[in-house]
Parts: sequence; structure tokens; C-alpha cells
Amino acid sequence: MTFSDSGAGFSLAAPTLSTPALAGEVGPRTLRAGFIPLVDASVLIAAAEFGFAAREGLQLELVKDVSWANIRDRLAFRQFDVAHMLSPMPVASMLGLGSNPSPTITPFSLGRGGNAITLSVRLFARMEQTGLTGPGEDALANARALAAVLAEMRARDEAVPTFGVTYPFSSHNYEMRYWLAAGGINPDRDVKLVVVPPPLTSDALAAGAIDGFCVGAPWNMVASERGVGRIVAAKQDIWPSAPEKVIGLRPDFAEAHRERVLSLLLALDRAASWCDDRANHADLAEVLSQPRYLAAPAELLRHVLSGEFSLDDRGSRRTIPDYMVFHDRHAGYPRPSQALWIYSQMIRWGQTPFSHAGLEAALSAYRPDLYRAALGEAAPDPAHDLQAEGREAGDRFMDGHVFDPADIPAYVAGFPVRADTGSVLEDD
Repeated sequence: MTFSDSGAGFSLAAPTLSTPALAGEVGPRTLRAGFIPLVDASVLIAAAEFGFAAREGLQLELVKDVSWANIRDRLAFRQFDVAHMLSPMPVASMLGLGSNPSPTITPFSLGRGGNAITLSVRLFARMEQTGLTGPGEDALANARALAAVLAEMRARDEAVPTFGVTYPFSSHNYEMRYWLAAGGINPDRDVKLVVVPPPLTSDALAAGAIDGFCVGAPWNMVASERGVGRIVAAKQDIWPSAPEKVIGLRPDFAEAHRERVLSLLLALDRAASWCDDRANHADLAEVLSQPRYLAAPAELLRHVLSGEFSLDDRGSRRTIPDYMVFHDRHAGYPRPSQALWIYSQMIRWGQTPFSHAGLEAALSAYRPDLYRAALGEAAPDPAHDLQAEGREAGDRFMDGHVFDPADIPAYVAGFPVRADTGSVLEDD
């Protein structure tokens, strides 16, 4: 990788990442895995429940947790071997961001999609009064309508609305901010962002503690079907290929248990393919609905897996065929350019400055070398590891920007709305 002295206009070659030396297995081939009750844990749950891990000689012990901070800490403290994680969490850890950062890598993505932004029915009613809202799928029109409401609230000296995200270093935080900024809203001045654990978002909205949230399925549909929320944007509206959840593990664990990790990746890949098959959705939804996993109605989960939305409780519906993608189009591949897009959002919102060392650290979090070691020729061509993002039809950002990983400073500077003094969100 080479750079110009200015830090912009540098050229990127595919990163050379060290691969752990093969280590002999010690002890039983058991993996303790932490997860948050979300539909995007499906691949991990299916690997345990439908025999994919067992076929690779692994026993997956799944442990449900309540917050991403807990997941982070329990992985760092070796209570978990691997964990269901937000895609930005390994990047943040390798940058040393947040409280208790501990080195974390990801060799596998658990899929794309699954997030949405939901606002309170009261706030959405005010947006409708502006005449600017579009159909349910017009996320940009909805953001502009919200901007008009916020201007009205400022004129009346009303308190700014409070929106929940699941973690500061999360796709939810960056997608909420991206959506707001695309509508001309400064997320650090015009609204208040707070951290709310995913299972509590619907209740927090119903109680009036927050006025909206960005979270993964099924909690947006839970809120809409309860009549307390209106879905105004989905992840696919913001950027269809945005990475969502990943498998996180400690680098030292990957080195000490390489064979076990590669077996896990094989099991997850086969489970992901199974989860993508609509013929299996009824069985998957039934398992996910159980109290030890999501504790949500199986019928609702089947709708989520099929991308069928209840936008509100008034009969407004929407279908996104690729709302949850687990395997298709290499959804499991940890593409380094996606890690760099995450890094760009951390820079955009004041969580970290750009630096060459930071760029290398962000790249080190995503490990396509381990993915290729497990899946061989089934892995994508490494020539595309550092591709421009948002350029292809059907995979564009909602505001038309294209992410060039070769010039992150220029990309960030091209946004009219970005951090002035940094994010104030705490990570616990």
C-alpha cells in the first residue's frame, strides 16, 4: 500500500494480511458463541440447530446476551470464543476506540440487510402534515419531511427529538446518521442520539423515552404492529450492500485454533445458503421464535425473512425481496473495502481522525484470507477486495455518493453534513 505525503490520492493494493500458522487442536472442538436476539443471528443459530456445525465436527454452545457492550466484553474476557457482532465493532477494536477495546477480527459476515428506521406515529404524523413525505419506500423524501418538522420545532423552541441506536460503533448509528444527513439534518445538533439495546427499542418508543430508532429485525415490525411506530427507511434504501453483522473473534484464538475456525466458516457458509432458501424459512422462523432465541411470533419472523413489512398498523405494507440476504452474491465475504467505508464513517462523525496507521488498522479487522482458506474457490476474486462502493446499479447510496477507498479524506470532505466537534455517544 502506498500513499502520497498529503494523505489523499494514495493508491491501494490489496492488503497483505498475515495468516496464523497452523496450530494443533487442543481440547474438544466446542465453540461458545454469544449472540443478541436478532434475525441476523440466523446463520449462527441455524448452524447450531440444523446440524451444519455438527457435520464439521463442532459443537456450538449459543449464549443469548442483551447488549453489544456485553458481547464485546465477554469476548475480550474469554467468556466467548466467537460472537455475533456489529460489522463496525472489529474495526473500532483494531483502532482502539471505545471503552475496553480488545483486538477483534472478523473472517465472516453473517449477511446483509435487516435494519430499518422507525419513528413514533406522532412524529410521523407531523411529517405527513408537511406534504413532503413520499410513498413508504421513499426514504429520502421522508428524511426531508423530518427536516421540515425539525425546523418548525426549532422555531417554536421545542426540545429536539431523541433517537435510539444500538451502539456507537454500529451500522445502525452510521445508517441513522446517513439518512438524517441526506435530508439536511445534522445528527449532532438537530436531534439527540442515545444508545438503546435492540430488544428494548419498541418498548422505549411506546413509553415515549425515544422518538425513533434504527435497529435490526424484528424490532421495527414489532413497533409498527403494536401501533407505536412508523417505518420510514430500510437499510436497502441507504446502501444495499452495507455490511451488517459479522462473526467476531480474538486474533490469538484464530491463531491457536485455526482448524476449528476454518471448520466454523465452512459450517456457517452452508448454514447461510440454507437460510437463503425460502423453502426453509418456516422451519427457521419456528426455531428463531423460541424463548432461548428471539422470543417473537413465528409468523412475524416469516414475514421478516421474506421482506414483507407492516410499515404501520394502518395497513401500509412494503415488500423488499432482498431485505435479509445471508449467502447470495457472496454476502458472507468480509470485503476490505467495506471495512474502509466503516472507517470513513467513523471519521465523518468525529470518532477518529484519518491517518495511514488508522487505515491499516481498519483493514486488519477484516480477514478475507481466513475466509479463502476455508472456502477456497468459492471465495470471490481478491482483485475486487478494495473496489469502489455504491457505483453499481442496484447498489447505490441514497444520496448518490460513491465511496472511493483510495481517497477517504476527499470522500469525507465531499459531504455537506459531517461532524463539527465529534460524536457525543457513549459506548456503554
